[in-house]
Amino acid sequence: MLHIVTDGAADMPPEWGEEYDIHTIPINIQFGDKTFLQFIDLDFDSFYEMVDETKTVPKTSQPSPHQFVEYYKNIAKEGDTILSMHVTSKLSGTYASSVMAAEELKDTYNIIPVDSAGGSMGLGFMCRIVREMDRAGKSIEEILAYIERIKYKVQIILTLDTLEYARMSGRVGTLSAALASVLNVKPIAVLKEGVVDMVEKVRTRKAALSRVLEMGQEVYGTQEVYLSVVHARDLESGARLLDEAKKIFNTKDAVLTDLSVSLATNFGPGTVGLVLYPVE
Repeated sequence: MLHIVTDGAADMPPEWGEEYDIHTIPINIQFGDKTFLQFIDLDFDSFYEMVDETKTVPKTSQPSPHQFVEYYKNIAKEGDTILSMHVTSKLSGTYASSVMAAEELKDTYNIIPVDSAGGSMGLGFMCRIVREMDRAGKSIEEILAYIERIKYKVQIILTLDTLEYARMSGRVGTLSAALASVLNVKPIAVLKEGVVDMVEKVRTRKAALSRVLEMGQEVYGTQEVYLSVVHARDLESGARLLDEAKKIFNTKDAVLTDLSVSLATNFGPGTVGLVLYPVE
């Protein structure tokens, strides 16, 4: 059988794990000298509460090769195939850890690490479609060809409500963050070809959300897409953006979900994003 493994950067609805038989290896979240595992002993609400209390942004780290080895052993039997699909290797060492674990276990399992070149619900949609292909009888070769074909076409556009988290995490300088805060500037970030770039700065929250939709239209127009809106502790803005997006895009499916902790640590609460995944 085919086991599908992903990581905590795949912003899937929780029920997809069981529905599509997708395993998620948790990332490590370190507050001071305490380390937590995402979704196991630290959920989204607890994460934000700890940030509010400590006034610090935790460090996140990828699962170690040893954690991957133990995880693979727990879910698979000897001879099984494991497709291990992970957040872009340009932002995280998760894929590299899976490669090292795969090498260690190569005589026991057929482990295929995949660099998705993305993350968030782009990775989530990819995992779901791969399982649907598997259930439809597609070969592993056909599945891998599909992933290579699709992964650079996924569009992820985020707008930040505050630069405070980016400042605390070291993503922007203190002066730049303070100046942006005074001017009420709302940055727009795009995850493209595995890298996050701050591509525009918009003066108001309303204008930033509108610009996110415009940028998505510029890429996809009327092409049919799987649509997702992700949010960091701002369900109201996320739901509103999803409603607007469904009016604009040719949508096969639409999902609203939480932004992963690994991104929320850098972008902060109030971050809202659009994920567009082309339908083939």
